[in-house]
Amino acid sequence: MKPRYLFIGAGALVAVLLLALLGNTVAGYLGWTAQRLTRAELSAMLSPHYTVHKPEGAGPFPTALLYSGCDGVRDNMDRWADMLVHNGWAAIVVDSHTPREYAANEWWRLICTGQLLTGAERAGDVLVSLADAQAMDFVDSKRMALIGMSHGGWSIMDLFALSTSGRVPFNLRGVSSASVSETLASVRALILVYPWCGLSNRARQSGWSHPAPTLFLLASDDIIAPSSECVEIASDLKAGGHTVETQFFSGVTHGFDQSNRSYLSPLEFDAAATATALRTAANFLAEQAAPAPDS
Repeated sequence: MKPRYLFIGAGALVAVLLLALLGNTVAGYLGWTAQRLTRAELSAMLSPHYTVHKPEGAGPFPTALLYSGCDGVRDNMDRWADMLVHNGWAAIVVDSHTPREYAANEWWRLICTGQLLTGAERAGDVLVSLADAQAMDFVDSKRMALIGMSHGGWSIMDLFALSTSGRVPFNLRGVSSASVSETLASVRALILVYPWCGLSNRARQSGWSHPAPTLFLLASDDIIAPSSECVEIASDLKAGGHTVETQFFSGVTHGFDQSNRSYLSPLEFDAAATATALRTAANFLAEQAAPAPDS
């Protein structure tokens, strides 16, 4: 075969692959590829993989749920959980990857490239785990916070954006928009750590109506989830009357709070930025999720 025909054939193959990837990305954005479960079915899948950290005693404790980035639960979850417990909060780490076997065989890389488990799909994990937490006896169900890193932050944002437009997460069926709003009512604060705020983030179009104060912790050198896109969303939320705080960390990358990472990763752990982020989050929670006067 002549070289030019090999070149044309290779080009055609690349074009087909790119079209397939684009098609799958669009299908995921529209929810066509999501497996739809009832609340009970999704809870049964997720709940065996919840990891609970809490202060000594019976509680009830204000409680934060933690959602990892696209590479699954890593060591940064423990750092955040330790901070929360030190400040009198319970923490529940929600693992979306292990129950789906995405933690094995590098499947998580397809999540990072937008080919599996979009934010609007994983939003159901956020909703169901929040409802599960509200039923736990050590949890103060009136003082809840959601903390998401990267893909986890995107999932939280998509949950609130979908709820604002009367829609439910793509991986749930048999759930009413009213019940979604009822579950979300207990959320007193959102902390979004270098979240994905790109075109597929639904908050770009609609923001959200839920009044929970929001803290964005953003990395200036983030080439995976550029902070400028989150700044646009934060500005729109502020313009709509929301309480929004934004803190930038100069000279640090995406995933700066995570030291356990994949081979050849260009991202770097930054202990100083991590300590500042944890301290900022603790102060934010103390201010925004303080006990109500009548509690």
